[in-house]
Amino acid sequence: MVDVDALHMARALAHAERGRGRTAPNPMVGAVVVTRDGVVVGTGHTAPAGGPHAEVRALAAAGDHARGGTLY
Repeated sequence: MVDVDALHMARALAHAERGRGRTAPNPMVGAVVVTRDGVVVGTGHTAPAGGPHAEVRALAAAGDHARGGTLY
């Protein structure tokens, strides 16, 4: 059986890596928004200091599709 939560968390961690070395003083963070049906509708990583955080970027990318979904 596939652990879907672990897969989505791994994807979020991979997105976090995109900010390596550029997010200080914020931590590296990645985020993935998934619908109830398991469809990834938004992703993001923390931007350089002063920019939006991963969660904000992922939710913006997902738009209305985020409603009722899960944020990893």
